[in-house]
Amino acid sequence: MQTRQLGTTTIQVTPILMGTWQAGKSRWVGIEDQDSIAAIRAAVDAGITTIDTAEIYGEGHSEKIVAEAVSDIRDRLVYVTKVFPTHLQHGQVLTACENSLRNLQTDHIDLYFIHWPSGAFDSKVVPIEETMTALLKLKEQGKIRAIGVSNFSQAQLAEAANYGRIDSLQVPYSLFWRYVEQEAQAYCIEHQITIFAYSPLAQGLLTGKFGPQHQFDSADNRASNKLFQGENYERAQAALSQLRPIAERKGITLAQLALAWITAQPQTVAIAGARNAVQVQDNAQAAQVTLSESERSAIDEIGRGVTDHLDDNPLLWNF
Repeated sequence: MQTRQLGTTTIQVTPILMGTWQAGKSRWVGIEDQDSIAAIRAAVDAGITTIDTAEIYGEGHSEKIVAEAVSDIRDRLVYVTKVFPTHLQHGQVLTACENSLRNLQTDHIDLYFIHWPSGAFDSKVVPIEETMTALLKLKEQGKIRAIGVSNFSQAQLAEAANYGRIDSLQVPYSLFWRYVEQEAQAYCIEHQITIFAYSPLAQGLLTGKFGPQHQFDSADNRASNKLFQGENYERAQAALSQLRPIAERKGITLAQLALAWITAQPQTVAIAGARNAVQVQDNAQAAQVTLSESERSAIDEIGRGVTDHLDDNPLLWNF
């Protein structure tokens, strides 16, 4: 699988990343560790060398599963993890990083994100300068190679960039969720910041596997996903019926079509989570799909049948 440059660094990331939120188990149902390990190994076998996790995913469990799956081939991989907003004071950042290094069984993290802005989830408000100072110290020590911010607005991203180089912005971004295009995308293009699209399949909605009457277990985070609710869900189902013929003509799945579309956007790579090896292999094949200009335009128009009706709140869930 061909790789792409991360921001202005020498780090190369794959256009499809292995997402491991599910591996943490928290806020998911029906997840088994051995399935997660097999999925991560299958991702590497399929050419995906970039693995995304976070300290909050199962309170470190996801990071530990990543280590169990691929620590023997760490030198071939790019590790991405995140510090939660409850750990953004200077000393807390340093401690959180050490914990993640231990969980991942590695001596460095290739890309370390601030997971959410300070103050999120009722966390203590910490000046971004303090957090960035800690991250820059970790970078100087060689414990992290690059810095990213996740779920930041364009204004918050620009403020963080006042204190140090930001090489990636991670946000929810899919054919059905496109708030990043309103302002932050242009900023990222101008400043050579790689966009990491999370939930690029709209948490499975864009695979087409969920029917009109589907209901999630209340313990599943997707029960709070706005796209699975009311008229948004109805519009998404209508859009999927229009996307299917395009995928069928190309001989690919809906998931592959959606991933090909998102990775064709400027400076954008996709974090695709998967429960098992079969899903991973399907996702990885999207890297080989090429969309013509007319196909991208048609897909874009279909997607706007969903996004044009969303409200102004960029948060994907009603948490």
